[in-house]
Amino acid sequence: MPKDGLQYETMMESALRGVMRQALVYAAERGLPGNHHFYITFRTEHPGVEIPATLHQKYPREMTIVLQYQYWRLGVSDGGFEVTLSFDAKQERLVIPFAAVTAFVDPSVQFGLQFPGAAAAVAIPIEVPKPGPETTAVDDAEPPKPAAEGERVVKLDSFRKK
Repeated sequence: MPKDGLQYETMMESALRGVMRQALVYAAERGLPGNHHFYITFRTEHPGVEIPATLHQKYPREMTIVLQYQYWRLGVSDGGFEVTLSFDAKQERLVIPFAAVTAFVDPSVQFGLQFPGAAAAVAIPIEVPKPGPETTAVDDAEPPKPAAEGERVVKLDSFRKK
């Protein structure tokens, strides 16, 4: 891909990390409502990650933390977040850049984001119909089937130009 082209993968990852950041800001300012809780998986060897040496020995590549009932001093910046968690009855401060995060999940609402690798975000593939006789007009298409309970499906057809 040319360097001066639109970098959609980078834009998508930035947008998705923004969703995670907003959720963390909400939790930092107001706490987590209801049954909301976060599973956050991050690469422990990523530059800028600060965790105790004992945790780094136990989790040399990747670690998952849970923000639910016992977390303290959650702080969020443009580049990452800090939080104090309890490990073996000892409170430890963690500093995690957003770029180190590989997954963010809120299982209470079946919501999750995955960031495989350092620069690629998971995107939903969009099938763009090719013009021609095999293309069905939007009005003639079958009505969409309802989503199963708990599923969140966004149909992009209504946003396409007719």
